[in-house]
Amino acid sequence: MILPVTATALRALHHDACQHPFDPGSALAPPEVLHLLAGLAACIEPAFVPAAWLILDDGQPVGLCSAMRIPIDGDLNIGYGIAPDRQGRGITTRAIGELVRWCARDGRLRKLTAETAVDNIASQRVLARNGFLQVGHGMDADAGPVLCWALELP
Repeated sequence: MILPVTATALRALHHDACQHPFDPGSALAPPEVLHLLAGLAACIEPAFVPAAWLILDDGQPVGLCSAMRIPIDGDLNIGYGIAPDRQGRGITTRAIGELVRWCARDGRLRKLTAETAVDNIASQRVLARNGFLQVGHGMDADAGPVLCWALELP
């Protein structure tokens, strides 16, 4: 299940993450990622809401999905991540499927795009299982070589 989340809520999650010892196995995201996503959402929200979604499993937040920039000509670029101890259970595949259905109903969007690290086979499978097609290659300043994916919305 996905649940829209605001920049304010992401800032609160960041604050909470900074107050407790970080457990990389079960944490929603590292504090620096929560800080980055809160800032990104704050920049996107004046033009597009929601800008981020919590990924829930059994009612518990286990991951995040985010717009990576303001949509351009109906193209929403997304990024996502899930706590390592929840990986391999189909949670991300279901969450991205739910996001695809939400975006298809939203009249502002025509296409979803995403990038995956070349060696991130699990993320590539998430996108492929949800109808995304690999449309090219690119270079990310942080991740290095990436595969570019796109899904035309109905």
